[in-house]
Amino acid sequence: MRIYRGVAGAGMSDAELLAAHASGDARAFAELLSRHQDHLWQTAKRTSYTPEDAADALQEALLSAHRTAASFRADAAVRSWLHRIVVNACLDRIRRNRARPTVPLEDDHQEPVRPRDPMDDCETAMAIDAALFTLSPEQRAAVVAVDLEGYSVTEAAALLGIPEGTVKSRCARARLKLAQQLKYLQNERNQIHP
Repeated sequence: MRIYRGVAGAGMSDAELLAAHASGDARAFAELLSRHQDHLWQTAKRTSYTPEDAADALQEALLSAHRTAASFRADAAVRSWLHRIVVNACLDRIRRNRARPTVPLEDDHQEPVRPRDPMDDCETAMAIDAALFTLSPEQRAAVVAVDLEGYSVTEAAALLGIPEGTVKSRCARARLKLAQQLKYLQNERNQIHP
């Protein structure tokens, strides 16, 4: 393994960058994050209920990864390790929010109603996002990992720290609920009529 003290290079692998960070390279972690920032942010947004919670959970996750980098055992890819830390931070935040519910402040002024966006793809994406947030956090994390991010059931089980059968059952329940909620998006000619 190449470890260059003080020189975090773009030619280094993720594992080498993490090891360099653990050895004291001040720029290695920043280089690692620049590679995976978009993926980690999308993961946090898909797992959290609000963008604010996603941002807070992502920050907590990155601080945790920064502090615990020396404990990385290299039994998974660094990206998978970071992904799991982000998902766990999001789920922890959801649990904390449930334990301490908040009441929104009264808002005296109403935002103007915007005209509907005519782009079908945008509307469909928003409908799918809304439907995802009706799922339990555990089901959402499983279906996002497998169906949206393309992880295999085995990889998702490792990322989420649960058995493969649990991933399969959570995905199956989530897909059934999503199919029911999004049935109206199905083209009339493709719908099954009794």
